[in-house]
Amino acid sequence: MMFLRRVTSKLKPMPRSRLFSSDSGHDLSKVIAELNQEMEFVFGEPPASGPAGSSNSQTMAQESHLVMNDIVKKEMFSGLTHIGSKGEAQMVDISSKEITMRVAVASCKVILGQKVFDLVLANQMEKGDVLGVAKLAGVCGAKQTSNLIPLCHNINLSHVHLDLKLNPRDLSVEIKGQAASTGKTGVEMEALTAVTIAGLTVYDMCKAASKDILITDIRLEHKSGGKSGEWSRKV
Repeated sequence: MMFLRRVTSKLKPMPRSRLFSSDSGHDLSKVIAELNQEMEFVFGEPPASGPAGSSNSQTMAQESHLVMNDIVKKEMFSGLTHIGSKGEAQMVDISSKEITMRVAVASCKVILGQKVFDLVLANQMEKGDVLGVAKLAGVCGAKQTSNLIPLCHNINLSHVHLDLKLNPRDLSVEIKGQAASTGKTGVEMEALTAVTIAGLTVYDMCKAASKDILITDIRLEHKSGGKSGEWSRKV
């Protein structure tokens, strides 16, 4: 504040009669010289001027820009545990997490169409029991999740269950899968992988009869355990 007061006092307005006098330039140079001395006293070094000062200002601006970019990146990625502070992929360290019972439920739908639906219902597909094979495939898929999804942890599953039902209303197979484990990380990906692989297997078993089969609505329905606790999809 004292420095600002000194600056203000030195910049007193000149009378109009002196604005264009020969002494006005000398007075202005004197004021600038005194201000430079004040700034050197306050900040410890003379103010930057000329090409060198301009270069230093540009360097400082660039450094400030880089710092701001780092701050923005950290804020952007702070909620994504698989992404580091610089945006690189990383595996989450779960060493400090508590061991709890983890359960996840996922679902999926395979729309068959009338022709394929009737064949599956009558168990007349050339490859055999569509729903039975898809159910086993889903269980196998859940156990291979960490091999399929790069940053998933290899966890010990205590239970995997799939339920496949034919829905005559939209000519589809409704798939629901549950995965459970007692450990330090959740089993959402295992449940989602289970229903996805089951849906792909239904397609594989039926593709000879139709190419219009649609796999859709792959989603998490429920999870429990861990720091975030219980969550269920709102209907």
